[in-house]
Amino acid sequence: MAGISEYAEQLKNLNLSDLDWERIGVWPVPARVFICLLVSAAIIAGAYFLVVQDKNAELAGAQRKETDLKASFEKKAYEAANLEKYRQQMAEMEESFEALKKQLPKDTEVPGLLEDIDEKGIDSRLAIESITLKPEVASEFYVELPIEIKVAGGYHDFGAFVSGIAGMPRIVTLHDFNIKRDDKAGHLLMTIQAKTYRYKERE
Repeated sequence: MAGISEYAEQLKNLNLSDLDWERIGVWPVPARVFICLLVSAAIIAGAYFLVVQDKNAELAGAQRKETDLKASFEKKAYEAANLEKYRQQMAEMEESFEALKKQLPKDTEVPGLLEDIDEKGIDSRLAIESITLKPEVASEFYVELPIEIKVAGGYHDFGAFVSGIAGMPRIVTLHDFNIKRDDKAGHLLMTIQAKTYRYKERE
């Protein structure tokens, strides 16, 4: 401890401006020790910023990549473990899709569909004023077939007619109904738009 205190006292009393930088070898020991420590600190700092800092950045990047790879592996492992379940679900979806396609009328079945609508009107004790096919509306996966229906009868008969159409095996939706009274004939007139759909085959 006495030696360190002595060096510290000598270094405190040392005036660096009095030293000859070309004759460092003959400097007092405290001055040489101080310069060595200063140079060592500069070397360590330079090595840190030039080498260690870059390595730390590479390590952080590798850790992030490891985390991403682990997450990807876990996801793929889960998918692989449930692959058979996915295949079963796909088969069920394809089966349901085919069943829905069968509920969509083909071009040749549209006349029969119009006859079924006419029969539903007669069963509901309605007078069919007109059943008019409107222009088709094509979308990406299906073709929409609008049908304008005009019937005359009683209010409850209209309800039976709508229920009958809703229960048809083919997919038919009803839209934009309008009911008004025909005072001359003494009954109600209903105009309603039915829509059925045809699957659009891919080319």
